Amino acid sequence: MSQHSILLLHGALGSEAQFNSLKKELSNSFDVHSFSFEGHGGRASNRPFRIENGVENVLEYMESHKLERVSIFGYSMGGYVGLLLAGMHPNRVDRIMTLGTKLAWSPEFSAQEVRKLNPEKIEEKVPRFAQFLEKVHAPLDWKKVVQDTADMMIDLGEKRPLDDYYSTIMCPTLIALGSLDNMSTEEESKVVAEKLPNGEFQLIPDLEHPIEKVDASLLAEMLLKFMKS
Repeated sequence: MSQHSILLLHGALGSEAQFNSLKKELSNSFDVHSFSFEGHGGRASNRPFRIENGVENVLEYMESHKLERVSIFGYSMGGYVGLLLAGMHPNRVDRIMTLGTKLAWSPEFSAQEVRKLNPEKIEEKVPRFAQFLEKVHAPLDWKKVVQDTADMMIDLGEKRPLDDYYSTIMCPTLIALGSLDNMSTEEESKVVAEKLPNGEFQLIPDLEHPIEKVDASLLAEMLLKFMKS
């Protein structure tokens, strides 16, 4: 019997390399897939960053790998892309688990986040993060990746594309959030889980936002339990 296909979608400023440990943990139970969104992880892009481009990237990946349907684990921005995909193309998605995904976007929240995305300030105040971004996105200019991400966040705050789809996303969906996550809130995550016809919410104790701080074996266990339920 063929293994169930699961697609891992990374967050903003990240790449598929952030899933290396998780992929190993899942490899015995699933047919595991991942890729880097355009403009990330060294993959070029010739257009502005938009969340809808991520949906296109997923569909292109699925077509090229002959995947009719997949289950999705989306971290942060990847979770938003996964949910939007399920809204726009419900026949392509079996199940979704998101982790640390910001769902309540607004122009005010976007402006707040964009203030943090100043490449010069990152280089000056958080040099280790600047080095990380340079390595992750080479040979792309990491500073442009940061600026393009800021533009995408402004667009997301203005359009909030997911808001039109919540009631139509019929696949089983788990909205997970770490209790120490400062990107999203328990309240907004619960609100979305309740809007989804087959949604549920799970709070993970003592977990911060960065995927690097997540225990891959525990996350794999959660995914296995949800995907097989």
